Order: sequence, then C-alpha cells, then structure tokens
Amino acid sequence: MRLGVIGTGTIATAAMRGIAGDGHQITVSRRSAANAAALARDFANVSVADNQTVLDQSDAVFVALLAGDAPRILRELIFRPDQQVITLMTGISPDEVAALTAPAPVVAQMLPFPAVANGGSPIIVLGAPDLVQALFGARNRIFALRDAAEMDAYLCAQALLSPVARMVADAAGWLGARVDDAPQAEAFLRTLIASSLADMESNALVQALNTPGGYNQRLRLHMEASGIGQALVAGLDALEGGA
Repeated sequence: MRLGVIGTGTIATAAMRGIAGDGHQITVSRRSAANAAALARDFANVSVADNQTVLDQSDAVFVALLAGDAPRILRELIFRPDQQVITLMTGISPDEVAALTAPAPVVAQMLPFPAVANGGSPIIVLGAPDLVQALFGARNRIFALRDAAEMDAYLCAQALLSPVARMVADAAGWLGARVDDAPQAEAFLRTLIASSLADMESNALVQALNTPGGYNQRLRLHMEASGIGQALVAGLDALEGGA
C-alpha cells in the first residue's frame, strides 16, 4: 500500500517500524525530524517529505499529531475523498479529526503501544478495524471497541502499565542489591511476569499462585492489606472522571 504519516512521534515511528518490512511505500512527514530521518535511513521504502507531499503520495494516512497542533496543521492540507485516514491521537475525537481531513474519511482511531515495532503489541481500535487488521494484525492483537465510551475506559485502564513497571523496577532494585548480577535480576522479573500473564487470565494466575503460606500468597495478602487494590480503583476512577 501507499501509506503516509503526518507526525512521526514515538508511537507513529514504532508503528511504521512494525510494518516497514512488508513492502509498503511509506512517506513520513518531517515533523520529529530525527525519527523521520532514522526511518528513511533504516528502510529503503520509507521517504521523508513535507506534509502535503505525504498526502499526495498516499492512499491511507496516519495522523499522529499532538491534539493541540492538529487543527492548525490539518487545515492547511488538501485531502482526497479516496483516501482513508487513521488517527493515532487522543484528546481529539475521530469526528473532530474527520472535520479537518474532509473529504477524506476517518475510518478508525488506532492506539498501539511501543512494542508494535517488533510485534506482539495490543492495538485498540475504534471504527472499522479492517484496514488496521490488514496492516498490523499478522503480528499484533487487535482489540476492536464499540464506541467512544469504551475507548475512554481502555485509555484509563492502559495506564496500569506505568505503575506495574514501577513495581517491577522497585522489586528489581531490591533483588539486585542482594545478588551479583543486577541486570539479570531485572530481566528475570520482566520475563517471569510477561510469560506468566501471556497465556493465562489474571484471576486464574492468582489462584495458581495461591499456595497457602507460599511466597506469592504472603506478599499479595500483605499488599492487599496495605490498600493497593483500593488505591488502583480510586486512581482509575479519577482518570475516568478527568481528575
């Protein structure tokens, strides 16, 4: 396909790295010049151009601007009615983006994560998921959502990633201070958690690790007694409420 990218930030760059080897002709904008130049350097089928040239050379366009910059930038561009637009943005709705890209329709809002560069990433999609599935579905898992309310809920829940990473880092620091190879200690914990949750539902894993008096049960009960579960739900409620 002929793909274009307006805005080459971290996520858009990762998404293009994930599919650049599939033979698409990809044109990326000069915004985030270092990322754009790196893509063009690493892949012969990726070129860098100004925003309008990106559109002129593309049939499907990913819009990945900061929400506050999008209206100013997109109003200056001429889209075609035969183009399909996928927005990677939060903070501006697909309908608002569509008003800026008309007559080109916004077919989906897509939110991948950095792991999309190598595959194995979840991708949440609002709208028609067919194009996203065709481009990314072979290596990643697509989660199609029903409406904007579901998208908002998923956006709140995905924020769990940062506190989980913080907990792993803290536990790795504790372990690293007690063993000879601190980097290996962190790699062990990352591998343990990722592999354990990859193929087992979380509640099933909790039960599998619920041996009476075992290390896992004792630490979980300690953390539950400290209020970690209530704090998590309160934090998610605050995100949902816009606090």
